[in-house]
Amino acid sequence: MDPLSQVPSNQPLTKTAHHDGHVTIGLTNPKSATNVGAVMRAAGCFAVDKVIYSGERYDRTMKLNTDTKKIRSKIPLSQQDCLLMGKPEDVKVICVDLVVGATPLPEFEHPTRALYVFGPEDGTISQQVIDQADAVVYIPTHGCLNLAASVNVLLYDRSIKRQQFSPSDTLIKTSRDKNNRVKVKA
Repeated sequence: MDPLSQVPSNQPLTKTAHHDGHVTIGLTNPKSATNVGAVMRAAGCFAVDKVIYSGERYDRTMKLNTDTKKIRSKIPLSQQDCLLMGKPEDVKVICVDLVVGATPLPEFEHPTRALYVFGPEDGTISQQVIDQADAVVYIPTHGCLNLAASVNVLLYDRSIKRQQFSPSDTLIKTSRDKNNRVKVKA
């Protein structure tokens, strides 16, 4: 059952305590600034604590900044040689990729504190990292999603399952673009 269907529609929307956990997004050698910018936007929409990445390709394309909401001023984005380096012991490593034997996302229960590791669009997460993961999850699709789409789907799934948001017009009004003032006809 969809957790949001249990909340009366006239109840005001409030974000429940996000900091009941800690969420880090780890990007394995991301290919483009466009995808990292879109991941940062998703991180802002779903209140991620930080985003880390490995590899050098993003650094070479950083001049093509697509962080239109200036999320980097609120959520740290940093490069690390190894995405698992410095991970607190109580944080679970969850790899998200099309890996044989992985758990389908609809069946996955998100941990309170997580480091979600995503592979690059033109590759995959290394076997060494997969072997150290607490869980490996895949998003059931026909074909593969791009990196930013995968991050959005995963974070949406987490927010719904952990009931981070309650439905109401307040969320819509605070989240929509300043040029959007339409409403459903009564």
